[in-house]
Amino acid sequence: MTVNDDSFTNWKNREEIAESMIPLIGKLHRERDVTVLLHSRSLVNKSVVSILKTHRFARQIAGEELSVTETLPFLKALTELDLGPSQIDIGMLAATYKADDRGLTVEAFTAEAVAGATGANKIERGEGRDVVLYGFGRIGRLVARLLIEKSGSGNGLRLRAIVVRGGGDQDIVKRASLLRRDSIHGQFQGTITVDEANSTINANGNAIKVIYANDPSEVDYTAYGIKNAILIDNTGKWRDREGLSGHLRPGIDKVVLTAPGKGDVPNIVHGVNHDTLKPDEQILSCASCTTNAIVPPLKAMDDEFGVERGHVETVHSFTNDQNLLDNYHKSERRGRSAPLNMVITETGAASAVAKALPDLKARITGSSIRVPVPDVSIAILNLQLKRDTNREEVLDYLRDVSLTSPLRRQIDFITAPDAVSSDFIGSRHASIVDAGALKVEGDNAILYLWYDNEFGYSCQVIRVVQHVSGVEYPTYPAPAV
Repeated sequence: MTVNDDSFTNWKNREEIAESMIPLIGKLHRERDVTVLLHSRSLVNKSVVSILKTHRFARQIAGEELSVTETLPFLKALTELDLGPSQIDIGMLAATYKADDRGLTVEAFTAEAVAGATGANKIERGEGRDVVLYGFGRIGRLVARLLIEKSGSGNGLRLRAIVVRGGGDQDIVKRASLLRRDSIHGQFQGTITVDEANSTINANGNAIKVIYANDPSEVDYTAYGIKNAILIDNTGKWRDREGLSGHLRPGIDKVVLTAPGKGDVPNIVHGVNHDTLKPDEQILSCASCTTNAIVPPLKAMDDEFGVERGHVETVHSFTNDQNLLDNYHKSERRGRSAPLNMVITETGAASAVAKALPDLKARITGSSIRVPVPDVSIAILNLQLKRDTNREEVLDYLRDVSLTSPLRRQIDFITAPDAVSSDFIGSRHASIVDAGALKVEGDNAILYLWYDNEFGYSCQVIRVVQHVSGVEYPTYPAPAV
């Protein structure tokens, strides 16, 4: 047998193992609300090739490829436990088991590592929480996809309704089509049907009522059986407490804004300050995509090296706010054609840092350039640190943060030397550290942070909604503090 034959046989064997993992992952998700992760990447509803690629990606951050032969025993061990709702990272289980020298069996080690999710410690599954989307644009449709994907056993978040302004003929059919097909993010993973008579979109078994209204005051949510719901405002029309309070009607308990909040509205970056939210807070903001991209790595760098001051320059994909061709716009420069120009504009992300990181005393400034790509941006974070360091120390630290810290769902890490913006379409992290581009000299560090300003941000929104709804399940093994 040739070397090529050996490689092909090895690949087929790994395919067979990955195929055997799919029903185990699916059953844990449907029956027990357990999401199986691999280095913070969900394996739920993934194909054989996707599972293998996710294992292979581990070499980018852990230094070596992770094999399905290593993780399968931990997955099998999980199926034998009395698990409650949780997220379990089999990549971390495999890595920590390899470093453990006590000689435990895989079964015993797994039971110990996830003990907080088993037996008397496990969280009992609730009835779920209703969610309403107010607005159905770029972020609204991606949040809808995520809510449908995560509906699982039906005990978590449930997308009950979408509120939009009335359109013309076949309005609901056209909106369903935009949910079904996306020029950037591809096809919806599942099936979508439309019931025009009842103004309902059915997506993967989720019956979603489409409500037409020009103002929040026009909607009676109780008429649709919606109760105690979280409303996600994707319009950005109202950004202060007074305006957003208009959503607090019978059936709506909390309002989450997918834009920077003004005044005393809390700006929340999941992973950084979500635990500061008071249980009775009814109105909150998920800040901006750029704020979510820079705040987690900024916090990580401040925790380890201290930050004296910094500047962030964002090279940002164009957005729906800009014009396709030169035309009037109320903002300077944004009236010029987005697909044909680089456009200097402002960013509020730097000033928003103070809301998310009030203990950070460093002054952070910022500016932005919009460029002719439809999605994925990069933030260049230039920091003066409180101590000297070197490139190797910073790289090792950020790699570890992405793998084992409480920020591992927010910060990703990549070493690919030829990575470009389109490679990060669909990333679920708030930002991705580009190891090859990092520059360090003495007390100065320049981080290059990629982020999918649409999908990565939408994932952060969902994490915040899960947190305030009480269905944010703990992750095991617990991240290092």
